Amino acid sequence: MSIWEVILAFLVVVLILVSLLSNVLVLICFLYSADIRKQVPGLFILNLTFSNLLMTVLNMPLTLAGIIYKNQPGGDQFCHMVGFLETFLTTNSMLSMAALSIDRWIAVVFPLSYHSKMRYKDAALILSYTWLHSVSFPIVAASLSWVGFHHLYASCTLCNKRSEERTQFVIFTGVFHILSFLLSLIVLCFTYLKVLKVARFHCKRIDVITMQTLVLLVDIHPSVRERCLEEQKRRRQRATKKISTFIGTFILCFAPYVITRLVELSSVVPISSHWGVISKCLAYSKAVSDPFVYSLLRHQYKKTWKDIINKILKRSSINSSALTSESHNQNILQMIE
Repeated sequence: MSIWEVILAFLVVVLILVSLLSNVLVLICFLYSADIRKQVPGLFILNLTFSNLLMTVLNMPLTLAGIIYKNQPGGDQFCHMVGFLETFLTTNSMLSMAALSIDRWIAVVFPLSYHSKMRYKDAALILSYTWLHSVSFPIVAASLSWVGFHHLYASCTLCNKRSEERTQFVIFTGVFHILSFLLSLIVLCFTYLKVLKVARFHCKRIDVITMQTLVLLVDIHPSVRERCLEEQKRRRQRATKKISTFIGTFILCFAPYVITRLVELSSVVPISSHWGVISKCLAYSKAVSDPFVYSLLRHQYKKTWKDIINKILKRSSINSSALTSESHNQNILQMIE
């Protein structure tokens, strides 16, 4: 193995470990907190988490094996099954993020009618569509034998080894990325920019009230005035940072891989195998960032983890005190004897 292959293999190992840990933490929070389970977005986050976990357990280790052994891991049928799942899970993850953005859009833009527009039944219908949409492309690819081991990405994924079907495969791949990556990106941009517009409007209203209050309070201390102005500035930046994170991570992780797939089909620019694996690792890194972007850094999940840790610490302290008292009683009995 070259130094590049060692670095790439190490990168995939890190992605597997962090993704596995972070997504399992999200599942634990979901199972522990009844409040999280009651919320409609919890269904979308649960679907996204399961997709990320399956990608971590099934696809990432096989990519690691492909990097190390430079060959197809397992037999043809096994590789076809893994490639089928890779196409399905990637599309399902993208559409789940789009569903989460639609949920936030309805909650922010239509707050009074949110509970009537986004019920569990509506969320289940959206999830049904994401699954149907996601499974349709791998079914077509598998029926046409367009799934197998791709040496450029060291992965079992979409590929065509028959030159006479090249035109059909190019059309299929283009349509697939338009209706998965591009469609999800358009939904993300439309919904989150609408959310940002509403957030800025509310910030301006709060800013006006804050400035009027500061003008009326003549005797207010300068430090208090400065803190109010700083909070005003942070409030304006907070929504922009969050929305930039949602859209930015999606583009940063998926766009290099999608662009590489499309450039590869053109046969104009030669693509390095190292870059192919790096673009694949960037796509895998979305499974690492999703738990933090959508779940673990939110206040409700932080509170849930604090409750879990406090519960564990209380149990351990009770057990340790019980063991201490028991050993103390044994020492007294030995002294009596």
